[in-house]
Amino acid sequence: MISGAGRILLLFGLLLAPPAARAAVPACDLPLELLQASAALPATARAASAGRLRILVVGGASVFGPGTSAPAAAWPARLEALIRARNPQLQLEVVTRGARGLTTAETADIIASELRTDPPNLVLWQAGTAEAVRGLALDEMVEALNSGLTKMISAGVDAVIMDQQFSRFLRANANVDAYRDALRLAAAAHGVPVLRRWDLMWHWADNNQVDLERAARSERAAATDLLNECLARAMQVLLRDGVDEARGRPGPRP
Repeated sequence: MISGAGRILLLFGLLLAPPAARAAVPACDLPLELLQASAALPATARAASAGRLRILVVGGASVFGPGTSAPAAAWPARLEALIRARNPQLQLEVVTRGARGLTTAETADIIASELRTDPPNLVLWQAGTAEAVRGLALDEMVEALNSGLTKMISAGVDAVIMDQQFSRFLRANANVDAYRDALRLAAAAHGVPVLRRWDLMWHWADNNQVDLERAARSERAAATDLLNECLARAMQVLLRDGVDEARGRPGPRP
């Protein structure tokens, strides 16, 4: 069942969307309590106001949308499309980097390389999945996360952490909560927002909106497309909140 806040947000999105896009609004709600940035995104706000925004998405295989009907259905691609639809005059570049099974330390190296060569304004960092799946050391994950966030903040780059995908199998076979807690604590220490992907996916599965683990094989691609669309919309809401937090007033925003 969609919550009252979720219905309001979904209706608000429908009213703001151009007519051609309204039919594409997905059948999953966006709980506001899970999408508050609780931190400012000043570099993103400045870049959006200046009319040019570069976003770097880094993570494991899911940044490329495995199991979707097409690469354009991956959540970073859908986020790019949503931002372009909302801000057609914005010069937007979304760069995706990653590979299956990368650890937080390995993705931190990718981010460090990008900071040296072509710094983004905003980094969306999927972290902690490889460590949780493989039972790797928490301390090493946190050290890599702290190091990466420190470098980004020193370079004047915003960051958003995205935590693990919800999985009943992972929940039953790994101490995933310890890794999720460590991600949140590290992000909070640096004043960085977290997109709570685990909680969002759990909410959608629990409310029979999208549940990859229980989707029939014939429906898997459509369910994966829907999940990526929902994650992109969730990220867009969180980014809007972080930009508003930075400005303290309404204005151009992702």
